[in-house]
Amino acid sequence: MEEFLKDNYFLITHSLEFLAAVTGLILYRQYKTTAAKFLIYFLLYAFFVDFIGRYPSHLRSLELFQLIENTKIEKNYWWYLIFWMGGLSSFITLINYKIIDKSIYRRTLKYFYFVYCLQFILYAVLNFDALFDPNEKFLKITSIWMIIVAVTIYLLEILQSDKVVEFYKSIYFYINVAVLIWTIITGPMIFYEIYFSTADWNFIILKWQIYLVINVLFYVTLTLALVFCKPKSKS
Repeated sequence: MEEFLKDNYFLITHSLEFLAAVTGLILYRQYKTTAAKFLIYFLLYAFFVDFIGRYPSHLRSLELFQLIENTKIEKNYWWYLIFWMGGLSSFITLINYKIIDKSIYRRTLKYFYFVYCLQFILYAVLNFDALFDPNEKFLKITSIWMIIVAVTIYLLEILQSDKVVEFYKSIYFYINVAVLIWTIITGPMIFYEIYFSTADWNFIILKWQIYLVINVLFYVTLTLALVFCKPKSKS
């Protein structure tokens, strides 16, 4: 199992991302007049973020790693911190802002997102080196906080409207649940990044197992939601 994960973890993950992105492209015409089109944009974005984020391995395979060796970007922590955590938080906020009907909830979500962006940018500017620290927690926790706020506001409106009767038919419900579960399960992992080293392969394998399971659940859920949910126009 350990050897299998070492050899195939990234291949499996990228394959799932690719499948989800291709499914989104195939079904784009079906969703282009709905807010769900942003899910398709996100799936494409996630695929390229993850692919580009593997730049240390790409450069090693091309024998060009010396271009970034001993620089701040030698490791890719900063890339995923900015473009994955920041991107996921922005995506779930945007799509919920588009589908929420109550103006008070829309304003609340907008103000929370403004505070989130302000915190993220100010902290990154004032603590620039923290972006390249694998043990950096503030920005990750801030992103998790924004995701939970966005999902909570969406669920509150569902519970207070007639939508609750057929919530299980809505693609937006599955988007929010998938993002929330991914966040809740992977969030605690940030407190154990100090152990993510080839000196402790047991932790690396455990982390890969957790991420593999949750990524399979995440992308399969989003792909099936695109395939089986009926779109409702609201862009």
